[in-house]
Amino acid sequence: MTVAESDVSADRPPFPMALAEGEDWRQVAQRLGDGLAIDTSRASVPAARLGFLYATDALAADLGSLVTYLRQTTGIEDWIGSLGIGVAATGRAVFDRPAAAAMVAELPEGSVRLLPPVSDDGPLPDTVAAWVERVAPPFAVVHADPSTPDLPNLIQTLSARAAPFLVGGLMCSRGAQQQIAGEVAAGGVSGALFAPEVEVATALTQGCTPLGPARMVTESVDNVVMTLDGEESLTVFKNDIGELLARDLRRVAGYVHAAFPVEGSDTGDYLVRNLVAIDPERGWLAVGGPAPVGSRVMFVRRDPTSAAEDLVATLGRLKARLPSEPRGGVYFSCVARGPAMFGDDDHEMALVRNALGDVPLVGFYANGEISHDRLYGYTGVVALFL
Repeated sequence: MTVAESDVSADRPPFPMALAEGEDWRQVAQRLGDGLAIDTSRASVPAARLGFLYATDALAADLGSLVTYLRQTTGIEDWIGSLGIGVAATGRAVFDRPAAAAMVAELPEGSVRLLPPVSDDGPLPDTVAAWVERVAPPFAVVHADPSTPDLPNLIQTLSARAAPFLVGGLMCSRGAQQQIAGEVAAGGVSGALFAPEVEVATALTQGCTPLGPARMVTESVDNVVMTLDGEESLTVFKNDIGELLARDLRRVAGYVHAAFPVEGSDTGDYLVRNLVAIDPERGWLAVGGPAPVGSRVMFVRRDPTSAAEDLVATLGRLKARLPSEPRGGVYFSCVARGPAMFGDDDHEMALVRNALGDVPLVGFYANGEISHDRLYGYTGVVALFL
């Protein structure tokens, strides 16, 4: 169990945070409550108090009980969160056993609004829509069910209608896909909207390195790319990845991916998609998403060294532009990162801690990451509350 400390001033104290493991949900819940050490006498102080809770999927059947226990013992009514195969906290991560990470944010009164699950592009619930119209929230932390139909479009719609900048992740569970938005629910996208007076700083780290320039898709059907820059796509692919990999294309599986540059990005941002098939007879490639004619695609490699270097550099730039010490934050990382990439449960979060210091931080390992109005893969997304 960990409680983070920080150098934030006394009038802006760091957010209480705890990470707990146990034999079952009861043990985890008790240790979380003890670790948070919430002063219930402050319940009457005018403030918006929001709890973040992330639990491993080993606790899926008892997530509602965990929320109820924390609500009763901390006096905090509003909680948001999700399930993940792994949960993260300052300097640590836990996978494949009962564990949870929790943090409590104390923010200006009236500055937070819970967003119940939204599953289509219809209007927001009336009470939420009225608050959005009055407050114009610029930021939201969200969690999404990966089985939700047309999820990328729903994320864009939600960004346009609720808050322009979204940060979050897709639930990652081998059982029930559950999220928390006041109550435990399934399906759609949910979370919390934040008013302009809540200051945040965000960043996204890619886990890949480009292998060649961006190419124009000149012939395609759905996700099958026939030609790039007017040439057979497989020929272009082999030229970009290099002779060594091109000799045995079986070696590119899980190592080389397609990446679609984000138009208008001034940071070289791109969306990574899997290579799902190679047709050597026709010279075609199939990628894990639409590849319309006129779009641009490049090929990238994913490896631990590239991911670690980009993470450290990204967080270094983020810290350099902070106007004040963060009070707390959330971190969402792809489940394909963590020990699957770095070989050790704690390695990624240790890198984050080394870069940012002892900022109270919680999050989970997701089935996809959300930043701004887009759905990413193989990335890490961080938001810091100032």
